[in-house]
Amino acid sequence: MNLTRIARVAATLVCGAFMAGSALAQSADEIRIAHVYCKTGALEAYGKQTQTGLLLGLDYATNGTMMIGNKKLVVIEKDDQCKPDIGKSLLASAFSDDKADIAVGSSSSGVTLAMLPVAEEYKKILVVEPAVADSITGEKWNRYIFRTGRNSSQDAIANAVALDKPGTVIATLAQDYAFGRDGVKAFRGALKHAKIVHEEYLPTATTDFTAGAQRLIDSLKDQPGRKIIFIIWAGGGNPFKIADLDLKRYGIEIATGGNILEAMKAYKAFPGMEGALYYYFAIPKNDVNTWLVSEHYKRFKTPPDFFTAGGMSAAIAIVDALKKTNGSANTEKLIATMEGMSFETPKGKMTFRKEDHQAMQSMYHFRIKVDPAFDWGVPELVHEITPAEMDVPIQNKR
Repeated sequence: MNLTRIARVAATLVCGAFMAGSALAQSADEIRIAHVYCKTGALEAYGKQTQTGLLLGLDYATNGTMMIGNKKLVVIEKDDQCKPDIGKSLLASAFSDDKADIAVGSSSSGVTLAMLPVAEEYKKILVVEPAVADSITGEKWNRYIFRTGRNSSQDAIANAVALDKPGTVIATLAQDYAFGRDGVKAFRGALKHAKIVHEEYLPTATTDFTAGAQRLIDSLKDQPGRKIIFIIWAGGGNPFKIADLDLKRYGIEIATGGNILEAMKAYKAFPGMEGALYYYFAIPKNDVNTWLVSEHYKRFKTPPDFFTAGGMSAAIAIVDALKKTNGSANTEKLIATMEGMSFETPKGKMTFRKEDHQAMQSMYHFRIKVDPAFDWGVPELVHEITPAEMDVPIQNKR
C-alpha cells in the first residue's frame, strides 16, 4: 500500500471515528456504516478483532479507496459495552441521528437479539457479525437481518462430525445465556450416535469452576465407553481449569470448538484434542485469506485472529452488495441483491441463504498439535466441512 493510499484510508477512518460521537448531516456522496460492538466489556477482544477485520475488509474490497463509485464509505463506531439495552439504544441512534445506511454488530448474542427489532423498525439492514445464537436467524429473525458469522447450528453440526461416534457419552459445559444454551441445543440436535447425559450451565462471569466440574465428573465417571466434556465458552474465565481435577483418573476427555488465539493457549495442554472451528489463519487456502494474513502481519506483526476474518467477511459482503446496486444503499434494493448472494471471504465462498439470510460457509474439523514455535495449541486441519455436508436447519417463521 503506497503512502497516498494509506493517507486516504486513514483520513476516512478518522472522519468515521469523529462521527462516532456526533449526529452530523448526511452528505449525498457518503454511505454510512455503523458498527455497534463490544469495544469494552466481557467480549472486548472479540469486538476489537471484528473492528480490525471490518476496516481491513473495506480497504481490501474497495482497493484502498474506501469508495463505491463516487460515494465515500464512512464507518461510525458505537461501543455497546456488551449490554443489550445500550446496544439497542445505540443502534437506534445510529439510524436516526447519524443517518447510518447499514449497521454491523454485535459481538454478543444477547446484545444482537436486542438490536434485531430496531433494524426492523427503521427498515435498515443489520449485518450480524459475530454473534452466534441460532435465534438471531431463527425465531427472532426479521427480513432486515443478514448474518456473515456462523450460527450455533453450524458450530454444533461441525463439532458433531468430530465427536459423534457410537459408544461416546458427553456432558456439556456452557455459559447460561443465549450463546451457551442455543449452542448446546443445536449440538444435542446434531448428534446421531453419541449420548448427552448432563448439561451444565454457569454464569458468564464464572472464574471458579470447581462445583460445576464436580457435577460434570459425577455425571460421567460411571458411564461406559468414551467420556467427553464438551465446552462451549466465550469471553473471560478459563473453563479448561476443570482439567485440574484429574479428569484422566476417570477416563474423561475435554473437547471444544475453536476460539481466539489467546484462549487457545489453554489448548496446548491437550494435544490430540479434536473439535471444529470457524477460522484459523493457517487453514484456508484462497486469495482473500492470503491477503488478510500478509496484510495483518505487515500492519500488526501478528496473524489475523478468529473474529478478524469475520469482520472482513462482513465488509466484503457489504461492498459487494453496494457494487451490485451501483452504490445505492436503498434497503429494498440491498435485500433483493443480498438474498442468495455469494461472495469471497478469508474462508472461501459464502452464500446468504434466501430463507433466513444465514451465510452458508465451511467449517474446519481440527486436531490440536503442540508446536514450540507458537504460544497456543495449533489446530491442524483434519477435514474441511463444506456447506453441502451440513444440514443447517431453517428455524425462522418466514
